[in-house]
Amino acid sequence: MFVTDGGIETDLMFRRGVDLPHFAAFVLLDTPDGRAALRDYYAGYADIASAAGRPLLLESPTWRANPDWGRLLGYDAHDLDRVNSAAIEFMAELRGDHVDAVGHILVSGSIGPRHDGYSASAAPDPDTAFHYHRPQLAAFAAASADLATAYTITHVGEAIGIVRAARAEQVPIAVSFTVDDDGRLLSGVGLAEAIAAVDEAAPPDYFLVNCAHPSHIATAVGPEQADWNRRIAGIRANASTAGHADLDAAIERDDGTPRDFAAAQADLLDRLPHLSILGGCCGTDERHIGAMVREITRRAADLTPAEPTIEDRP
Repeated sequence: MFVTDGGIETDLMFRRGVDLPHFAAFVLLDTPDGRAALRDYYAGYADIASAAGRPLLLESPTWRANPDWGRLLGYDAHDLDRVNSAAIEFMAELRGDHVDAVGHILVSGSIGPRHDGYSASAAPDPDTAFHYHRPQLAAFAAASADLATAYTITHVGEAIGIVRAARAEQVPIAVSFTVDDDGRLLSGVGLAEAIAAVDEAAPPDYFLVNCAHPSHIATAVGPEQADWNRRIAGIRANASTAGHADLDAAIERDDGTPRDFAAAQADLLDRLPHLSILGGCCGTDERHIGAMVREITRRAADLTPAEPTIEDRP
């Protein structure tokens, strides 16, 4: 089971006091101070993985590094190509810094939706999404990312286009949908329906769910062990139990309780036995991820039969 990071943007902004215009962390790659802040941020998760003896998935801070958001920040196509490649190279440097302590580390290029991840008002079709997201995936491929992950996706069409673009660039790809407190995508589609539709048109390597509290994800997956559940390999949950409308209006970070977050994340393992990537999203930091890893490790130990004592041996 891979450890990955928490909510990078909310952690940097609300906990560490780092300014992120338009919620974009990739701009930090362009300054020495910004890179130092990123190194400090990721080091905490490397320490968690090392202490737990688990592999680490390093996700690049490029969720906003696409044309529409880049334009708002003064980044043209050339700038975005440069910063997306630089992000993967930076993550590779971090892997070199921590590989001796952690062991197995993968570098993933993070992709975000074209529009606001908390809004379903715009629905990119697959062809439009293919051409829109392909340059970012091409930059990841050129920089030798191990894989790419599209996070906070709310529309099936955009997911299909992203997968097709990744296949064109020969980059392994995962798609992470976000669900609201009713367990459905913000576009109104059920999670099972969304996964089935994407798998039929352009299957990714696996799916995740992110940017929702574990209780909302539990509602989405239901109690049954359905075949489509097996396609979900990762969860990056929010700390807050609030829905997206309330989170979008919030002016302070709601980091919940790490202990409650850990227990709720661990509970999902009973419903999604194929989970192999666990991290956090909005409101989470290394306290939440550390508590989660410890809780999962504790539960696994409780389920492991004890070694027989001398009296038990034949």
